[in-house]
Amino acid sequence: MKQQSIHALALLASGLLAACGGSDDAAAPPPPPPPPVLLTEVPESALASPGAYTQFTLGQSQAASETDEPLTADKLSMPPASESDEPLSVS
Repeated sequence: MKQQSIHALALLASGLLAACGGSDDAAAPPPPPPPPVLLTEVPESALASPGAYTQFTLGQSQAASETDEPLTADKLSMPPASESDEPLSVS
């Protein structure tokens, strides 16, 4: 009698698990991130202020790759500077 109860309970449990199947309303996977923009020269926005230039160079140094092409600095004779702004930390 105990064997029949155990078998019936196992059959009931497996039936419940089978009924709990997933739905067809699966969420679509998120789209892949856009590919990184490959820069070939220092952008004008980085030359607007010392803070913008510092943020640009910091971002470039953290994302630099040994296989990337080097940036041209044709528009850059001197980095932007300010006598009144406090220096920004790059570390």
